[in-house]
Amino acid sequence: MERLGSVAFGSVLLVCLLSGASALLQTANPDRVCKSCDPQPANCKAYQCIANCSMIKSCPSPNDVCAAVWWRKAGVVMMETKCHDPTQPLRGVMLDNSSSDCVLSISDKNPNIRLCACTGRECNEHVLLKTPDDQILPTSVTIGGFRIPQICMFCDFEITMCNATGVCESSCNISSICENPSEVCASAWMRNNGSPIMDTVCHNPALPFHGQYLTDYSNTFCQMKKVKGMEDFYICSCNAEECNDLLYFTDVPPDPRDIEKTLPPVLLVSLVPVLIVVVVLLSAVYYYCVFHQENLKAPKTKGIDSETCAIIMSDDDRSDSNSANANSLNHNTELLPIQLDAIVGIGRFAEVYRAKLKQGATDESFQMVAVKIFPYEEYASWKTEWEIFSDSELRHENVLQFLTAEDRKIERRYWLITAYHERGNLQEFLMQHVIGWDELCRLGMSLARGVAHLHADRTPCGRPKVAIVHRDLKSVNVLVKSDLSCCLCDFGLSLRLHNSMTPEELANSGQVGTARYMAPEVLESRMDLENIESFKQADVYSMALVLWEITSRCSAIGDVREYEPPFGKLKDHLCVESMKDDVIRDRLRPEIPATWTNHTGVHLLSSTIEECWDHDPEARVTAQCVVERFGEISSAVISPLNTDTKSAQDSGNDEEEI
Repeated sequence: MERLGSVAFGSVLLVCLLSGASALLQTANPDRVCKSCDPQPANCKAYQCIANCSMIKSCPSPNDVCAAVWWRKAGVVMMETKCHDPTQPLRGVMLDNSSSDCVLSISDKNPNIRLCACTGRECNEHVLLKTPDDQILPTSVTIGGFRIPQICMFCDFEITMCNATGVCESSCNISSICENPSEVCASAWMRNNGSPIMDTVCHNPALPFHGQYLTDYSNTFCQMKKVKGMEDFYICSCNAEECNDLLYFTDVPPDPRDIEKTLPPVLLVSLVPVLIVVVVLLSAVYYYCVFHQENLKAPKTKGIDSETCAIIMSDDDRSDSNSANANSLNHNTELLPIQLDAIVGIGRFAEVYRAKLKQGATDESFQMVAVKIFPYEEYASWKTEWEIFSDSELRHENVLQFLTAEDRKIERRYWLITAYHERGNLQEFLMQHVIGWDELCRLGMSLARGVAHLHADRTPCGRPKVAIVHRDLKSVNVLVKSDLSCCLCDFGLSLRLHNSMTPEELANSGQVGTARYMAPEVLESRMDLENIESFKQADVYSMALVLWEITSRCSAIGDVREYEPPFGKLKDHLCVESMKDDVIRDRLRPEIPATWTNHTGVHLLSSTIEECWDHDPEARVTAQCVVERFGEISSAVISPLNTDTKSAQDSGNDEEEI
C-alpha cells in the first residue's frame, strides 16, 4: 500500500512539474502573442464578440499590443485582428492599450467602426462592447449610439409537444441574429385543427404580433400570457439571448441579476480559505518537483502546438474572409445580393451554380461563391446538408467552407452558399491533367486529412466534435483548390455519429451512396450496427478508390493511361446488384499494374490503398493512419517527375445515387 501511495504521489508530482514548467515557459516568453487574421465574420453574443480567428502571431516588437477592428458589412459583423505598434494610429485612431481586455471604442473619423487594443495574451480574440457612458453591459443594449441586434430562437411555426402548462421548451433548434436592432424575441402558442403549434421569431415590438402589441419585451424571460377573447392562444416576448427558448406558463423564474448580486460575496467567503490552502500545497509540491526530482523525465507525448492549430484552420479563413456569417441560416428579410453566373454541376437532388456575391454598391465589387439550389420538394436533402454544415467544428481546410443557407420562399427554392473553387471536382481535374509525384502527395494527403477530420471526435486542437461519416465519397464529391489540395463536399447523405445513437437508428439510415464506390458490407447490407466505427471504415474503402484514381494519373508510375473511374472496364453504369457479383463474390478491385512497384513512393502508397479496400472492414486502416503514412511516404522518396497537362476528355458517367 505504501508503495502504491508513493507511485500515486510521484504521478501527481510529475503532472505538477509539467504544468509548472509550461507556465514558466509561457511567462518567460517576452514576445506579445496575438490573434492575427484578415477581416472575417465574427460571432457576437451578449456583451462580447468572438473573432473566428485561429491564426496567432508572435508580434515583431515586444512593445506591440494586440488590436482589433470591428464593423458591420451587409448586416454581418466583421473583425480584423492583428499586432499593433501603440505609438502609431490604427485606422487613424490612437488606441488606449492600458487594459488587459479589448474594450471597443468609437472612431470619431468613422463612426461605423470600433477599435480596441489590449496587453493580454491573445486578448484580441474576445472584444467587449462599450456604451457611451463607458459601462460594459451584459445585454443587447445601445453601444456607442448603435444597438446590437438580439439573438433569438427563429423557427416560425412548428408542431410542439408543449401543452401550455408549466415551463415548455420551444423545440426550435435554429437561433438567428435578428435583422433589426430594435427587434426582440417573441413566441406564440396556439392550436391548429386541434394540434398545438408554436411560433418562435424575432419581432419589432412597434408592430403587432399575431394582432397583439407586445408589452413585456423588456423582460429577460418569456412569460406566456393568454390573449383575451381567444381560446388556446398565448404570446410572450423578452429581450435576452435566446430567451424565447423557454416559455413560462407558470410563475416567473428568479431574475438572474438578483442572484448575481448575492452569489459573489458568498462564493468569496467560502472559497478563499480553500484557495489559500491549495496555493500553499501546490507551491510546496512544485518546489519539491523542481529541486528534488531533477532526474524525473516527462514522458513523450504526441500533440499539436498552438501555431500548428492556427495553420490548420487558417487557409479557408483568409481566402473567404469577406463571406457571409458562417454556419447560420439567413433569416434576414433581405436575401444576400447574389447573382447566379453559370451552372457548374447537376446532381440528383440539386444544381450547383457559380455566382457573384456583391460586396459593395457597384457591380465590379463581388466575391465568387458557389450556390447549391434545391427545389422545395427536396427539403429533407437540403436540411440534412445544412445541419451537417452548421456544426462549427466541421470547419477545416480540407472540407468545403460553408457560408450560409437561405430559404428562398418566393422562388420555392432552398439555397446552400459555399466557397467556390474554379478547378472543379477531382474527377474533372484528373481527366484533364497528368500529375507529378508532389501533386499526388498533396491531393492524396489532403483527401485523407479531410476524411480523418470528419471521422474524428476531436478537432486537431483538442476541442470535442461529433464524428461524421460522408457515405458518398467519390471523386465527383471532392473539389480541387487553387493550391492543388482537396476539400470534401456534398454532405447530403452524411450522418452524424452521436454516441447515443441506437442500432435501430443506425439501421434506419438506409443503404446509401454510389454503387461504384460502395464497400462490400454496404452492398450486402450487413453493416455492424453495434459498432459506429464500421460506418467510418466504409468511408475508408471509398477513399481508397479515390486514391487509386489519383495515383493512376501520376507520371511517377511511367506510362499514364487515359482517365477511367474505378471498375471502369466493367460497365458504364453500375448498379448495386452487378457490383455485388464483382466486389463480393469475385472480390475484384481496380487493377494495380506491376509498373507501380518501380517507384518506391507509389509502391508504398499502393500497399496502403490495398489495406484500405480490404474485404474485412476491421482489417482496414483508419483515415488518420493514412494521413500519417502519407507523411512518411512523401518524405522518403525521390523528387517528382515533370508534370504534363492533357487536353480535356469526354466527361465520365455519373452513377446513380441511392
